[in-house]
Amino acid sequence: MGLADELVGQVAEIFRNQWTVRDGETVPESEDLGLGNEAVKLDATVLYTDLSESTSLVDKYKPHFAAEVYKAFLHCAARLVRNEGGVITAYDGDRLMGVFIGDSKNTSAARAALRINWAREKVINPAIQKQYPGTAYSLRHVTGVDTSNLFVARTGIRGSNDLVWVGRAANHAAKLTTLTPDYPSRITEDVYNNMLPSAKLSSDGRNMWEQATWNDMSRTVYRSTWMWSP
Repeated sequence: MGLADELVGQVAEIFRNQWTVRDGETVPESEDLGLGNEAVKLDATVLYTDLSESTSLVDKYKPHFAAEVYKAFLHCAARLVRNEGGVITAYDGDRLMGVFIGDSKNTSAARAALRINWAREKVINPAIQKQYPGTAYSLRHVTGVDTSNLFVARTGIRGSNDLVWVGRAANHAAKLTTLTPDYPSRITEDVYNNMLPSAKLSSDGRNMWEQATWNDMSRTVYRSTWMWSP
């Protein structure tokens, strides 16, 4: 059988076979699912955080400098997501995806977004200036957060596969990171309405989130420039 015939047969099988779906109580790993039509359903909150203007960074600066920026940003983001109880599910170049489940998933994810902004402002950019005094570069980023039901399946081929996260939260959280970094943290209305007041209000009672309209998706979102120290 040639490769073309093999692909025709395998694609037909994917569309023909019935799905085996179970409710998930933990964030799955690739090994938890087979390569067939098997999936886990999760009620989850997804956080994406993405380095802004990375093409300009790579084009204008030396490779070792760009790599250091990538490493510093992703290291801080990953540590802060995990510290809030999130699970890192993917690294994709200059961004990462974290998944939160449980009763406080929205509060934890929103707080993680504000803490990533703190790391950018108080840790990473000062370190860049200290090591490279006078550089014009200043790291900018956007973190997006949404919540929904997710359908998680394993995709790829044997020996080279990963999980695919199907659902609005994964898609919209990622799309939020493409908006202007003037507001480094953006969460959807569903996240905002289902998180604790402690993640909405500062210690002096001010709302840390500003309501806005996401025209591309016709959704209400909340955006913030606030920071939260870990």
